[in-house]
Amino acid sequence: MSTRPAFCAIDFGTSNSAVAVPDAAGAMQLVELEPGQRTMPTAVFYFAEGRHDADGPPRAFGRAAVAAYVEGHDGRLMRSMKSILGSSLIEQTTDVGGGRGAKYADIVSGYLKRLRRLAGEPGRAVLGRPVFFVDGEPERDAAAQAQLEACARAVGFAEVHFQYEPIAAAFDFERRARHEQLVLVADIGGGTSDFSIVRVGPERMPRLERRDDILASHGVHIAGTDFDRHIELAGLLPEFGYRATGPSGREVPSGIYFDLATWHLINTCYAPLRVAEWRGMKSWFGDVRHHARLMTVLEERLGHELAARAEGAKIAISGGADTTVDLGHVEPGLVLPLSERLAVDALRADLDRIISTAHETVALAGLRADDIDALYFTGGSTGLRLLVDGMAAGFPRAARVSGDRFASVATGLGLHARRLFA
Repeated sequence: MSTRPAFCAIDFGTSNSAVAVPDAAGAMQLVELEPGQRTMPTAVFYFAEGRHDADGPPRAFGRAAVAAYVEGHDGRLMRSMKSILGSSLIEQTTDVGGGRGAKYADIVSGYLKRLRRLAGEPGRAVLGRPVFFVDGEPERDAAAQAQLEACARAVGFAEVHFQYEPIAAAFDFERRARHEQLVLVADIGGGTSDFSIVRVGPERMPRLERRDDILASHGVHIAGTDFDRHIELAGLLPEFGYRATGPSGREVPSGIYFDLATWHLINTCYAPLRVAEWRGMKSWFGDVRHHARLMTVLEERLGHELAARAEGAKIAISGGADTTVDLGHVEPGLVLPLSERLAVDALRADLDRIISTAHETVALAGLRADDIDALYFTGGSTGLRLLVDGMAAGFPRAARVSGDRFASVATGLGLHARRLFA
C-alpha cells in the first residue's frame, strides 16, 4: 500500500477475518490478506523449532497455518481464539510446542498485529463484536470487549471503537432501504449460526450508536463444519467401511470414522498404535476393499484431503444438483456419486435446528414471522440452497437478500468507520 491509511475496520471472526481500509476515492475496500484472498482463516500455527525474531516466535497465519498443521509440522495450531474472550484464560499461558509457552492474550494480539500490518498499519480502528460475547453474563461480556480492546491497543491502535456485527452486516441492506424495516440477519458460517432482528432505515442510518436497533439475538453451534462432517459420513465413508458389517455380523467400530470426519481430530487417527490396531482388524470387514481404502487413508495421512473432498461435494450440491466425488488419490478410478437427496437426508436434522433457531429469535423479539420485512443472508454456509430455501419458506412475506457471504460484516464495519472518522 503506497500510503498509510488513517483507519481501518476489522472483522475479527471466530472462523475467518477480514479488513477494510479507505481507498483514494474515500470509499472502503477490502484488503488482500493472502494471495487472491480477501478473508483469512483466524488461525495461527506456532512452530516448535525456530528462533524468535522482532515479531515474536516463529508462526504462520491463516491458510499457511492450517497447511502447516495438515502437513504435520511439529508445533501447535490455534483456532477460534475469539472464543476465549471474557474468560480468565486470556491471561493464562498455554504450551505452543517446543517447550515454549504463550499467553492467550499474546496469541490474539499477534493475529491482530498481522491484520494491522496487512492493512498498512493505521492508527485507528473499528472492530466488530457479537451482540453477546458471553450469553447472560454482562460483566464477562464487558470484560471480553475490554480484553479485545487491550489486545488491539497493544499492537499499535491508538483509537479503538466497536460496532455490533449484525448491525454491520445490515448496513449494506440499509443503504438501499427506502423506509424503516425489520430485518432478520442470518450469519451462518463455519462454526455457528447466529441470528439478529435489526431495525434499519434511512433515518436511522446516520446514527453512530445502534445498539437499540438490535431487538433480539440468538444462535446455535451448528454450521458449515457440521454439514461437511455429515456429508463425509453419509456420502464418502461408507466406501471405507463406515457402518459396514463383517463376516461375523458385527458392525465395524465407528470411532475412527467420526474422528476422520472431525477436522481437529483427524491427526489423532495417524498415531502409530492406532494405525497398527486397524491394520490388524482386516477380518472385521466383509468387503476387504473397504479395509484397504481405510488403511491407505491412515498410512498416507489423507484424512484432511478426504474432508476437503467432502466440503467440495457440499459446495457442488449447494445449488441443488447432484455431483460426483473423485477419490482417485485413495484408489485409482474410485469416483462416488453424491445426490442432493442424500445430502438433504444427511443434513435435515441440522437444517431444521438452524431454521428453528431463526424462529426462536423472532419470538425473543416479541414478533411473528409476518412482522419480518427481509431476510439478510451472510456467512459462507448461506451458499447452501437447501438452507436458504428452507428458511425463506418460514417467512413468506419477507424479501430474500444475500450479501457478500464472506465479507458483509467487514464491509459494513468499513462503512461505519468512514462515518466515524470522516
